Amino acid sequence: DIGSVKMPVVRDIAPLWENFVGGHPMSGREYSGVEAAVSNLFVGNPYVLTPIETTPPPALEKVEEIVRSLKSLLYITTPENHDKAVAWISHLPAMVSGSLINACMQETDPVVLRLAQQLASSGFRDTSRVGGGNPELRVMMARYNQESIMRTLVGYRDRLDQIIEVIEQEDWSSLEKIFETTHVARKKFVS
Repeated sequence: DIGSVKMPVVRDIAPLWENFVGGHPMSGREYSGVEAAVSNLFVGNPYVLTPIETTPPPALEKVEEIVRSLKSLLYITTPENHDKAVAWISHLPAMVSGSLINACMQETDPVVLRLAQQLASSGFRDTSRVGGGNPELRVMMARYNQESIMRTLVGYRDRLDQIIEVIEQEDWSSLEKIFETTHVARKKFVS
């Protein structure tokens, strides 16, 4: 298993397959299919394994060996913690990115919309990349990790509301503090 949601998969499959080990390579792309394959996709990227109490040690060791052969960074956690964590750093960005694209498409002036489309460059490309990915995968993320995704979406909405409020109040020093905090915090997520 290499899907992006672990709890329902592990819950349903582990009782049927003694040697089952849930896993999730954190190295997808916005493209899919054989034509999008790259040989070094997993190199240097996290690969999470989610064994449970009944996972036989030899089965886990074999999967660990496979992950190490891919030159991935191996992490082991519970299915529950995996799903909560990826809701923040994978599923929420997919939802936000898709919403960004949808929001841009709400521009009613066709001249401004076309100009925005022509001017979109690295910032928009980076921010919108995962929103342009496989729609079926996004629906599956929301469906099978609904509780965690809802928690992260509400948290994100709260931060957006905070930014809207300080801009409306023209509280530029508070806005700067928000972005000073995010400037430092980002380095803890991506180096």
